[in-house]
Amino acid sequence: MTFRQPYLHDLTGVVAAPIQAWSDHHGQIRGEGAQGAYCGDDRVLARAVLRVNGAEPEWLSTQEYTSGESEFVYVIRMPAQSADPLVSVTRMRTAVPGRLAESLTFKSIRTDPVRLSVQVELVADSTPLEQVKAGASTAAGSLAPGSSEWQWRGEGTGARLSAEGAEVEFNGSQVLLAWEFDLPPADAVVVDWSLDLRNEGFPVVAADGQPLRTPSVSGDPRLIRLMSRSISDLNGLRIADRTYQQNSFLAAGAPWAMTLSGRDALVAARMLLLIDPQLAAGTLRALAARQGTHSSGDSGEQPGKILHEVRRVSYETDDDGRIRQVPAVSYESIDTTCLWIILLHDAWHSGMSDAQVQQLLPNLQAALSWLQEYGDSDGDGFLESPGEGSGGGWQGWKNSPDAIRFHDGRVAQGPIALAEVQAYAHEAATVGAEMLDHFGLPGSGEWRAFAADLARRFREKFWCEDEAGAYPAAALDRDKRPVDALASSMGHLLGTGLLHPEEKALVVERLMDRSMFTGYGVRTISDTNGGYWPTRHHAGSVWAHDTAWILMGMMRDGFDEQAAKLARGLLDAAEGFGWRLPELFSGHDSSRMWPPVPYPTACRPQAWAAASAVPIAQALGGFNVLG
Repeated sequence: MTFRQPYLHDLTGVVAAPIQAWSDHHGQIRGEGAQGAYCGDDRVLARAVLRVNGAEPEWLSTQEYTSGESEFVYVIRMPAQSADPLVSVTRMRTAVPGRLAESLTFKSIRTDPVRLSVQVELVADSTPLEQVKAGASTAAGSLAPGSSEWQWRGEGTGARLSAEGAEVEFNGSQVLLAWEFDLPPADAVVVDWSLDLRNEGFPVVAADGQPLRTPSVSGDPRLIRLMSRSISDLNGLRIADRTYQQNSFLAAGAPWAMTLSGRDALVAARMLLLIDPQLAAGTLRALAARQGTHSSGDSGEQPGKILHEVRRVSYETDDDGRIRQVPAVSYESIDTTCLWIILLHDAWHSGMSDAQVQQLLPNLQAALSWLQEYGDSDGDGFLESPGEGSGGGWQGWKNSPDAIRFHDGRVAQGPIALAEVQAYAHEAATVGAEMLDHFGLPGSGEWRAFAADLARRFREKFWCEDEAGAYPAAALDRDKRPVDALASSMGHLLGTGLLHPEEKALVVERLMDRSMFTGYGVRTISDTNGGYWPTRHHAGSVWAHDTAWILMGMMRDGFDEQAAKLARGLLDAAEGFGWRLPELFSGHDSSRMWPPVPYPTACRPQAWAAASAVPIAQALGGFNVLG
């Protein structure tokens, strides 16, 4: 299969996990690229095209109100009474759990009645999401409904079409909805259609309970718009594990990752602790319920290890030209176990009760044991990710095969010991020891010694130097050589306790240099690297959560001025993207580019990008307390 991932930057979507729909910016769903309506991991409609009197109405405006509600404004060309467009149609598209709907409102200010023939062309589909992502959706429209209710993948799936007042015609995969009416002067006519959907085989469902509430923020007035949009997007991503529906968490992002992804859910929940610690509690419990219990080479499962991702079935993916098979339930991440421990500690300090934490203490002990028994695969004192050919990429968040580079641009060979993973492990051991002490469990001394030894080893092996001075390498390669790229990874060491004060200052100074800081955010690698390219996935682009995580560490270590500068950069970027921070964007400098250049396949909304609004507001003094 030849992979050609569709671009997303010019699409408009509505999302209510696990339902989503993507159209061109004018509102028509044409079945091109990622366009379509989805339920779980299947595209169920490839087309939804509106025509009036045989022609597509002429687009004027697109308004994105919430994650689940977008409106498209058109005019309808009629025999001219004047140059003014006097007949309009607004197309309100909404997504709520289990339903996609459109409401078409026709208005006229003409002096005579207008005869309108309205048609919505739908094309039923059953293309797997990963096939759409691969750009190989050649079977689109092969499903032939035949009636207003149909299944697209057996008894566990179902679609029910409603279109009151419409004549409905079924023609193979094509479903035509037609309305004929007279539009009176100075009046309105509304017609609607909707599709109710169920997918019982998909591993996640819409979350119950209260949605996230938009917090009050002060200071820069732009924070209000960013926060409002971000919380709406996060609510659109709220889901629960079908097996453990009492525990809600955030899907990683739309359109490609509308599922439980351990790393993304943990990072987003940590960023949101200030406004909702119970989301963290649900995330922790959902992942604990699937914690590894045995060793499996296929899935990467190991005793105590925290999940990477859950899908309905295994699938093929393309990591920058390298095709690999991903199991339906995967434990391939090297960092999720550490991040789970850290979130448990921080959620406890943010209001999660002792009783709630006590329920998870066996999971904590198993997770800590994983660090020693499985995380360090070669016994050198560091946590390693397998190298290329293992099927697991680098297993950190920079998981592209070409992400970890020496400063001259050469790609490092694995197994790889990522710098940020050592910092997470240090913090996990330290806070794990604190929780063991508090709850009267043994082993705290052992984990404090583990953290101290890891810090010593890191200091000996990771630090390198150039003409500007010392800095921490991005990783150690398979020969235990420092991978000397100047990379955003060093920012993840802040706030973890791994660094001495003078080392923290060196890291902050490097991050704020314009070779790293674009004015919008921190590049994944510096623009002086031989492999740098502003739209290279993990080697030159800016990831919103990466910069937000860095500024969180800066605040924890007392670098408030620098954190505020990064936060202002992200706020500027958010303004350029219509107040929705994408998953990532280009590494072009802000002095040359406004608005920021999009990365064309970035997910949006994306959980940890949207959650970044909270640390941005913190750094800019938008909250009265830091929590």
